[in-house]
Amino acid sequence: MDLEAITKHSALHAKPNGLILQYGTAGFRTKAVHLDHVMFRMGLLAVLRSKQTQSTIGVMVTASHNPEEDNGVKLVDPLGEMLAPSWEEHATCLANAEEQDVQSVLLDISKKAAVDLQRDAYVVIGRDTRPSSEKLAHSVIDGITVLGGQFHDYGLLTTPQLHYMVYCRNTSGQYGKATIDGYYQKLSAAFAELTKQAPRSGDGFRSLKVDCANGIGALKLGEMERYLSQGLSLQLFNVGTEGRLNHLCGADFVKSYQKPPQGMEMKSNERCCSFDGDADRIVYYYYDADGHFHLIDGDKIAALISSFLKELLLEIGENLNIGVVQTAYANGSSTRFLEEVMKVPVYCTKTGVKHLHHKAQEFDVGVYFEANGHGTVLFSKAAEMKIKQLAKESKDEKRKAAKMLENIIDLFNQAAGDAISDMLVIEAILALKGLTVQQWDALYTDLPNRQLKVKVADRQVISTTDAERQAVTPPGLQEAINNLVKKYKLSRAFVRPSGTEDIVRVYAEADSQESADSLAHEVSLAVFQLAGGVGERPAPCF
Repeated sequence: MDLEAITKHSALHAKPNGLILQYGTAGFRTKAVHLDHVMFRMGLLAVLRSKQTQSTIGVMVTASHNPEEDNGVKLVDPLGEMLAPSWEEHATCLANAEEQDVQSVLLDISKKAAVDLQRDAYVVIGRDTRPSSEKLAHSVIDGITVLGGQFHDYGLLTTPQLHYMVYCRNTSGQYGKATIDGYYQKLSAAFAELTKQAPRSGDGFRSLKVDCANGIGALKLGEMERYLSQGLSLQLFNVGTEGRLNHLCGADFVKSYQKPPQGMEMKSNERCCSFDGDADRIVYYYYDADGHFHLIDGDKIAALISSFLKELLLEIGENLNIGVVQTAYANGSSTRFLEEVMKVPVYCTKTGVKHLHHKAQEFDVGVYFEANGHGTVLFSKAAEMKIKQLAKESKDEKRKAAKMLENIIDLFNQAAGDAISDMLVIEAILALKGLTVQQWDALYTDLPNRQLKVKVADRQVISTTDAERQAVTPPGLQEAINNLVKKYKLSRAFVRPSGTEDIVRVYAEADSQESADSLAHEVSLAVFQLAGGVGERPAPCF
């Protein structure tokens, strides 16, 4: 480790005074102008992680669904998964080190993690379309090279595509070819094979309108269209030529405001979907004949996919278990539909993709989607091998079902939630089942719900248990929530502290929107009174 060179280069990427950042599920995120030092230091850290794991590590420059002026960075571990928790701590420590301490922190991480500094290191880099991303990616490269690491810069990629590249490189190409062409070929071939059995509509094509959030998804879907030669016609909107990234468009906007994005022409009963800025989230929606807007979020995506998978698993007759993993934000109707109608077991975890992903790995087939549209399906290695064997050896219907499952395994980006692969799986299932978007929506009716935020002096006064569904502190809060919930039909409510700011998030659902709004407001008042609310008392919702 050339400490003198590190010191010299680090001074060119100086840390702003007083800036403290925390590495979370989404990595680091803040205003792009404050991130130069973080990018350089994450380049350094990626080299250490690569040496320690003797694997290729990924660095993605993106702030996902955040506004265009923000940016961020996250590291991708060897099998395309999120960075290990112990290394999240190393990342936070290194990012916040004062200039004179960078050397000692690097040496300390190397010692704690038993990094052999003589080993080679290889890092791959991707970035989104933000104006700041290219310059920040160069800062990452500066960090990699000063520690003697080798790198490949993929340039513009969706976040899931970088996860795919890392996974491919560390499995010697067994998962796929670590090129953008390899990604498109793998997904399009699986989609074509899966939809062969689908009944054809009049012109043989199904049409889908896609809001690309003025982000990287527009570029990559545009490139992929020529691979999707049959069965699916895409119309792309908000492609980045006019509007700003994630501004009044994208999955997060549509989910949060329950209305269509700007810049998209919608007719009644047309199937539409939105990606977020880095294409790892997707939600669907449509207008009915009366002009009412209907959102189909991650809960209903999970219901469609898990129902289809359950049918195929029953068809092949093997004893493979399937589980759906949700958070407390999942609509109560979706949980009841899965458990009572589809007889699929449902498990609840704390909010955050890493918790969902970890729990989903416990099943032969684990399905997880957050309500915001981020999710995927994980197949255990044993299940994957069994399915591929049956696809070769079985006969008739059993072989057909196994072959479909094999195609679905190839379609899902096993490394991360991927809006493109999720979209292709959804479109294939709708085609195979002959379902319209309205019939999909009618699987169950969401309970009306409301989410609110309450500003508090210190979010840490709230602690929770039972996958964030019960408040442990402050004393009396959970009892107050329980008493309020008893006043309404089909109701529940919970509160949880934000992971990044001093606010408490409130969720309530009930049998009517009026009741859900009223319950959410009353719970907000209880939080304000018992958990140190600041500013104005929460006002009624409407």
